[in-house]
Amino acid sequence: LNTNIQRAVLQRIKELDAQGIKVHTTAIGNRGFGFLQRLNASIVSHYVQIGDRPHMEKLIGPVKALIDMYADGRIDAVYVAYSRFVNTMKQEPVIEQLLPLSAGSLLQSDEEKRAYSWDYIYEPDAPAVIDALLIRYAESLIYQAVAENMASEQSARMVAMKAASDNAKKLIEELQLIYNKTRQAGITKEISEIVGGAAAVS
Repeated sequence: LNTNIQRAVLQRIKELDAQGIKVHTTAIGNRGFGFLQRLNASIVSHYVQIGDRPHMEKLIGPVKALIDMYADGRIDAVYVAYSRFVNTMKQEPVIEQLLPLSAGSLLQSDEEKRAYSWDYIYEPDAPAVIDALLIRYAESLIYQAVAENMASEQSARMVAMKAASDNAKKLIEELQLIYNKTRQAGITKEISEIVGGAAAVS
């Protein structure tokens, strides 16, 4: 699981380096932080020791560092890399663009346009509201990515443990069969010796 996402991130960093684009990174989790340190990547912020449940208030700091850099014009785009949870047996590594928002994420269907065709009066004003909303939107996408990654990790662990249990049961059955055959051979040998001894005495 970790190797797949690290391979995808490494490939992406190499592509950007080949284009002469400097990459700044934020690490969430111990594995990601260690991986980026081994790459000697420019780590802007990091958050480790996530635990079993991600906490939004602890994720905000590292995420806000990147959002602030984007708002100041120091970086051109923000990407998030994580393992998307498809189902119990499948998790796929993805790298999605977080900022700027892609046109595809803003498109509305004709039905949505009809349903939300009215306009609102914003207080204080539309730009201030949209700025605050965009920050919350980016944070929620990061939280979703972390949650999906944790679900993928737990699923991969469950599958690995099931495979290990199945292999252990199979090994036990094989060893039991070998033990029974060996024991049977020992009993047969003892019986043959007793019968041979009795025949010699008579």
